[in-house]
This record gives sequence, C-alpha cells and structure tokens, in this order.
Amino acid sequence: MLRTRITQKIMIQELIITTQNGEGVAHLAPMGIHLHGDDIIILPFRPSTTLNNLLETRTAVLNYCDDVRVFAGCLTGRRDFALMPAEKINGSVLACTLAHSEVELVRIEDDAMRPKLFCKVIHTVNHAPFMGFNRAQYAVLEAAILISRLSMLPLEKIDAEINYLRIGLEKTAGDKELEAWGWLMTVIDEHKAQCEG
Repeated sequence: MLRTRITQKIMIQELIITTQNGEGVAHLAPMGIHLHGDDIIILPFRPSTTLNNLLETRTAVLNYCDDVRVFAGCLTGRRDFALMPAEKINGSVLACTLAHSEVELVRIEDDAMRPKLFCKVIHTVNHAPFMGFNRAQYAVLEAAILISRLSMLPLEKIDAEINYLRIGLEKTAGDKELEAWGWLMTVIDEHKAQCEG
C-alpha cells in the first residue's frame, strides 16, 4: 500500500507589526511573519527597531490591515498612522486595522543576520469585517516588497514587475490604493534616476 506523507508548510502572512521600546515609543513595520503549526515566527533583520523593541519588551502587536497605504507609507517615510493602546500588553494597535493579535516572545533562535523570534498569541480582537480581496491591494503589496529590495534587483526586473502589477491596479484600484501606488512609484522613479544618472 502506497502512503503519501504531507509535510506541513510554512505560511507567510504580510501584516503590520507594532512594537514599542521601554519608554513607550511605538514603531510600525510591514513584515511577513511565518506561521508553522501553532508557532508564530517573527524574523526581523539585524539591525532593526522591531528587533530591538521585541528583545527589550518581549511583546508586539500583529495588525491585520487591508489599508495598503500603511504598507506603502512605512516604506516611503510615512509612519504617522493613528494608534490606540493594546488591551493586554504595553503596546500599540494600528487604529485602521481590521483585527489584531497581541503576542509575547517565548523563545529565540539567534542568528547573526536574522534571528527567529517565536511568539504566542495572548489576546486577539476583531475590529471591522473583512470586505473581500482586491487585486489593486495585491499590486501595492507586491510593489512595496519590491521597494524593499530595490538595491538587489536589476532595473529590467523592476520595470517588468511594475508593468505587470499595474494591470490589476488600473482595473480595480480605489483612492487608497492609488495613493499608496503613487508613493511607491515616486521611490522607484528616484531609484531609477539615481541608477541611470
């Protein structure tokens, strides 16, 4: 009898992590967290404010947000989004999030470049209903990820990716998605001008 073994895959969720330092100064960062079974794994690069804050306070908030302006804003120098206090930890919740989970750091697998921070959820709150997927939101998220890797990619690859993403954006975007896209395209145009100049 033939048996097929299905191995559990790691799922990556793109969300906004809010952390704060010991003085209560909040920091927002878009990040892909890894979900593996019951494990929530946050993998910030060294050096980063998110890593420093998590190591200092051992808490964070995972914000499940569909306003892509927050993702684009964090990558283009706009971080002045409204926050509200977390309920069970000393932390901050993104005011426009659909839901959030407050997490606590339980274990660290150290690494010189990107340590693995294993967290557990201690409190989750739903704030607003999820109203469905939008291709323009996907386009902005992918463009935001592209922005974070500009120094590693050739200009031809950047152009090809943006041209493809623009198709879905132009068909489905609302005002929020168009505003976020504009912020990202400004950064890409400046990068291209710098490379070509």
